[in-house]
Amino acid sequence: MIDTLTSPSPKVVAIKLRGTLHDADYRTLEPLVQAALKDGRKVRLYAQFDDFHGWDLHAAWDDMVFGTRHYTDFERIAVVGDEKWQEWMVKLVRPFTLASVRYFPREETPAAWAWIHEEL
Repeated sequence: MIDTLTSPSPKVVAIKLRGTLHDADYRTLEPLVQAALKDGRKVRLYAQFDDFHGWDLHAAWDDMVFGTRHYTDFERIAVVGDEKWQEWMVKLVRPFTLASVRYFPREETPAAWAWIHEEL
């Protein structure tokens, strides 16, 4: 499931991912990103993983399509989590986006929020 989080900037799409993601979750996420892109500006993504179990097969495909569609749209992506595989995932995704992507352990959540809002 994808829940939206409140950000003080319309340039930041902030979400919490929990449980297992499904196709419907990407149909929720896409309009959030499109709304942030409406002025032709790059956006930033704050993604917090909370008891996250991964993607079903359709959502894994959706994630690949989403990443391809928004290859140049993101300026920064902050990933907050508490699993080693999430940190590795950030390293693996870097070649597939022009965004600056950083992983933050859960205890560094304030630093992730500060970084994603820096210089806005």
